[in-house]
Amino acid sequence: MSTYTVNNGQPFPLGSSVTENGVNFAVVSEDAHTLILCLFDEEDNELQRLPFIAKQRGIWHMEVLGLKENQRYGLRAEGPFEPEKQWLFNKNKLLIDPYARVLTEKLVWHADQAAMTEEGELHLVDSAYCIPKSIVKTVLPAENRPKRVNVLPSHRALYELHVKGFSQQLPIDDALKGTYLGVISKEGLAHLTSLGVTTIQLMPCFSFANERHLEELNLKNYWGYNPISFFAAEPSYAQQDATVEFQKMVDGLREAGFEVILDVVYNHTAESDMDQSSVCYRGLDNAHYYRCADGHYLNFTGCGNCVDTYHSASIRLICDSMRYWVEVMGVDGFRFDLGVDMGRTDHEFSPKAPLLQAILQDPILSHTCLVMEPWDIGPGGYQVGQFPRGFLECNDQYRDTIRRFWRGDEGIIPLFATRIMGSRDYFHKGQRSALHSVNCITYHDGYTLNDLVSYHRRHNLANMENNRDGHGDNISQNFGIEGETDNTEIQSKRLNQQLCFIATLLLSQGTPHFLGGDELSHSQKGNNNAYCQDNETTWLSWQENDARKALQTALSSLMTIRKAYPILAEIYLEDDPLYQHMDADHIEWLNQFSQPMSEGEWSESERDYLALTLTSADISNRLWIVFYREDHPLNVPLPKNSENIEVLFQTPGMSIKNDTLQCDYRGVLLAKLA
Repeated sequence: MSTYTVNNGQPFPLGSSVTENGVNFAVVSEDAHTLILCLFDEEDNELQRLPFIAKQRGIWHMEVLGLKENQRYGLRAEGPFEPEKQWLFNKNKLLIDPYARVLTEKLVWHADQAAMTEEGELHLVDSAYCIPKSIVKTVLPAENRPKRVNVLPSHRALYELHVKGFSQQLPIDDALKGTYLGVISKEGLAHLTSLGVTTIQLMPCFSFANERHLEELNLKNYWGYNPISFFAAEPSYAQQDATVEFQKMVDGLREAGFEVILDVVYNHTAESDMDQSSVCYRGLDNAHYYRCADGHYLNFTGCGNCVDTYHSASIRLICDSMRYWVEVMGVDGFRFDLGVDMGRTDHEFSPKAPLLQAILQDPILSHTCLVMEPWDIGPGGYQVGQFPRGFLECNDQYRDTIRRFWRGDEGIIPLFATRIMGSRDYFHKGQRSALHSVNCITYHDGYTLNDLVSYHRRHNLANMENNRDGHGDNISQNFGIEGETDNTEIQSKRLNQQLCFIATLLLSQGTPHFLGGDELSHSQKGNNNAYCQDNETTWLSWQENDARKALQTALSSLMTIRKAYPILAEIYLEDDPLYQHMDADHIEWLNQFSQPMSEGEWSESERDYLALTLTSADISNRLWIVFYREDHPLNVPLPKNSENIEVLFQTPGMSIKNDTLQCDYRGVLLAKLA
């Protein structure tokens, strides 16, 4: 006999919400025959099972009178168990509320969480003992929250930051190390502010879980790209209350002048393959939450499942989640992991996909900073430049071309010029600004900048996959010795190459992305897939050295220059219809004689020198940018009509002497001509 009184309640809002007389619960499960609310005490003893008494439009709902804030609960769904039809209902499996704001603990994989046995039969073991409980929690925006920082698009520069990796070895109080609050420590903010970047891109902070194979190898999912909840904040980064401390981190970053965007994973969940965990979406509505065909998942993510972002329940879940992180948790935008899945209709990609359109028409979400990773591993999964306006896009074409140029690959000059001018072969003139191209040299998934110039091959044995994981071709260069070396000549060359990469990135048209730690010359010892290395491999080292000083100085100096001369980020060309309402700027490409590049020179396979001048429409600024990638000395005359020259930035091998640019070895120079 129930000790609780219930009534129909309301279908919205989804999840649990405190009412005047109790708590309202609303959960999507279109195919379940019965949905059951399970109440728990603080010792995780199951107190009561209450069947939902109302259902409309696939939403089960009821109000339970007398319940209060902080009540622990879970769900059980009864229905058909027919895996070939994607029905995996199993009342023995306790389920997390997809809309739960807070969970009692971090999810840890256990074999008893599976809905089916290895033989494909119904798994009869009750999983409540190994499932985090959802908590009824009213989460409100922080009081007196700093206003969103208004970042000019031409000033925007992203800094990718892992909460634990950034703060774990900072010289701060031990209690703050590896936490949300550690990021906004005095030392943390001082470092970030010194760089001049505008936007902190936080790596995933949704509550996530370790994959089964990592549990078996005694490794951890460090990056966090394996979410179980789209609302609950990751508890391992908190001292006590992850929700409150995440909000404090965001507010602290805003107060320091930063825009904050969150790397989000809406393309798959930690439930993985069909025979693994059934802890939330799979047990509630497997046939609708996940993409499937012919009795199998469509694994377009490489993670065992992919969310069916064409279904209304998933669209609503994702948009509700995004609004929560903006309005309540305080972020200013998102970076979407494997974003092509979000742009798929039934199976194919379309820029008019309902989820993308839902985001762009939303009065809240459409005003945030939206950065798309424009690929997944499914059919038609490479879509760089194809997302609708409103989304910036990570540009791996830029990354690969810039790496090839500085490595010395032949026949790369025309493509190099295209990339530094905004990749107009992908982000076409008249359609999208070059600022839609998010340019990077390094990202979390790959080499750090230090390793890019120190290793020729990946060194991933610590991942315990026999060095098979991670990219095999990194377009890297070790300058003669693999890995660390005491050879000062090689160290000097490696540092110079890193400076050339940073200068190229910040002197290119588009929006720059910088991997946190590159300015510290951080190395992962050649591991280019360190997703499971929660140790000093990935934790940033804050030891002072000459390389760190040079890299930080270059980054901060170039950021200051970039903000002072917006033409470096976005040039208004007369042949671009996007800017037909504006006065046109001017660009000229120059050879090593400071003469206009000829058609034949563009086709030279071994060309190592390329320069350009950018002249603003009002002729107030004329900038000369030089890229030279050979290590033999080269003397270059100054461009014509340049009686006065002011060097704004130069790498060590570049200097102006006797009205001549002297290139002692490879380098980059930026000068203002008059």
